[in-house]
Amino acid sequence: MKADLHVHSHYSDGSDSVEEVVRQARDNGVTHISFVDHDTVDGLPEIIMLGEKYGIEVIPGIEISAYDFKRKRKVHVLGYHYRPEAIHIKSVCQLILERRQKHSLWQILQLNNAGYELDIEAIMETAWPSKTIYKQHVMSHLTESAYSSPDYRTLYHLLFKYGGVASGDIEYLDAFAAVEAIVADGGVAVVAHPGQLDSYDIIPELVEVGLGGVERNHPDHTEKDHQKVEALAKLYSLAMTGGTDYHGSFGTAIEVGSLTSPSLWPHIKEVR
Repeated sequence: MKADLHVHSHYSDGSDSVEEVVRQARDNGVTHISFVDHDTVDGLPEIIMLGEKYGIEVIPGIEISAYDFKRKRKVHVLGYHYRPEAIHIKSVCQLILERRQKHSLWQILQLNNAGYELDIEAIMETAWPSKTIYKQHVMSHLTESAYSSPDYRTLYHLLFKYGGVASGDIEYLDAFAAVEAIVADGGVAVVAHPGQLDSYDIIPELVEVGLGGVERNHPDHTEKDHQKVEALAKLYSLAMTGGTDYHGSFGTAIEVGSLTSPSLWPHIKEVR
């Protein structure tokens, strides 16, 4: 088994189509894959079809943009093995998508007012089949520099961070509501990359509302993060997951399947 349980596609903020990602996974020997596009399950029918075409087992997935209001920190919550209709997940994510789209359109307006001649229709075409515009889509119309290059990072921070003309953020879903929605749809809720967002403190509290796992293997995690995750997983009987957080050219350069889920991944089915 070689499972990459954290990849993104053009249904949210990834640059590649589902088929491009699945084909790369097949070529790299991946046997199990989960697309965890942000706040949407729109791509699931296509993902399942292509998984069958390329002989890879698909685990339904999502990454919900949530928030720890007690500590004022972002928390990303992964959901796996939910029922395909995903009624509760869709319900809580719809407001996030609407807020993100409204904010993205505002950002484009601010950039145009600052002298950047951006075409909203062209950006929406770039984003498709995502119905929501992400900053990566806007950046692709501002620069041809690679995501990890100094030029890209400098421009991104100048415009979208630290008081830039398009800085600011949306109000995210309460992390407890995210976990509850995933569990209500029969899925396993997993805290994503806690080392990246410093989400460790909320994990014991989320266990009380049904949290079933925590992501161990992630490109941003250190050995210290691995140890923290392992300790929490043992203490609260949580499944450990992992993957590349692949975004294609819209993210850090990494090959699908080059970072995989721990051997304890099958435990996720027992949690469910």
